Amino acid sequence: MTLSVIEGKWKLIILCHLGLKGMKRFGELKKLIPTVTQKMLTNKLRELENDGLVHREVYPVVPPKVEYSLTEQGEHLLPILHMLEVWGSNYLKTKSEIL
Repeated sequence: MTLSVIEGKWKLIILCHLGLKGMKRFGELKKLIPTVTQKMLTNKLRELENDGLVHREVYPVVPPKVEYSLTEQGEHLLPILHMLEVWGSNYLKTKSEIL
């Protein structure tokens, strides 16, 4: 269950960008992650919102304005993601030294 919430290539990238750079509009996220398609970014943001990690704020203006940010649960996930990054770096370094 836990891994399914953050599985895949895009969710971690989205979470990291929102965690490091704060609230972002869809277009800003798309520019930060140029290799993701609009459809995929939309789907992953919806999944993260449904899982309670991302908040979607819709402003009643024309043209429509929507911003995405981390929820409290999303914020709690950031230190864990950082620990995984550190572990991965150490693992790759150790593995390359063995080979």
